[in-house]
Amino acid sequence: MHPCRVLFICTGNSARSILSEATLNHVGKGRFEALSAGSQPSGRVHPAALEQLAALGMSTEGLASKSWDRFAQAGAPALDIVITVCDNAANETCPALFGPFVKSHWGLPDPAATRDAEALGEAFRKAHALIIRRVTALLQLPVETMHRDELQQALDRIAAITDDKATA
Repeated sequence: MHPCRVLFICTGNSARSILSEATLNHVGKGRFEALSAGSQPSGRVHPAALEQLAALGMSTEGLASKSWDRFAQAGAPALDIVITVCDNAANETCPALFGPFVKSHWGLPDPAATRDAEALGEAFRKAHALIIRRVTALLQLPVETMHRDELQQALDRIAAITDDKATA
C-alpha cells in the first residue's frame, strides 16, 4: 500500500498549501505523501513561507507553485485526501473538486495578504502554528484502517481546530 496521499489546495499555492505540504511531508514520512497546488497559482512560493519552514528545520526542496489541474490529468498520482485551505471569510474561491478521494476544508487566513512588512513574519508563524496543530491531529488518525465516512468526519473535526484550540 502506498503512503496516504494528501493534496492541499489554496488559491495561489504560495503560502498556506505550501506550508501544509512541507509540514506533513516532514512529520508524516512513510505514512503520508503531501502535495500542494493552487486554483490560480501565483507561480512562486512566498519567501516568508520558505523562511518559516527553514526556521523550523523543514525542507523547502522541490516546493513550487503549481496548478491543481495537473492532479486531474491522466497519469496523475492517485489521491486519498484533498484538503482546501482557502479562507472563505475572505471571499476566496476554493476549487470544486471531483474524484474518489475524501475532501475536507481547513480554511485559514492567507498570511501573504498581510501588507504590513513588520507583521508579515508573525502572520506566517501564526498560520504555520495552526497548520502544525491540524497536521498533528491528522497524524493521530488511523487513516489506513478508517472507513471513508469516519475519515471524512475526523477531517472535518480537525478543521475546527483554531488558533486558540489545540484539540478538535
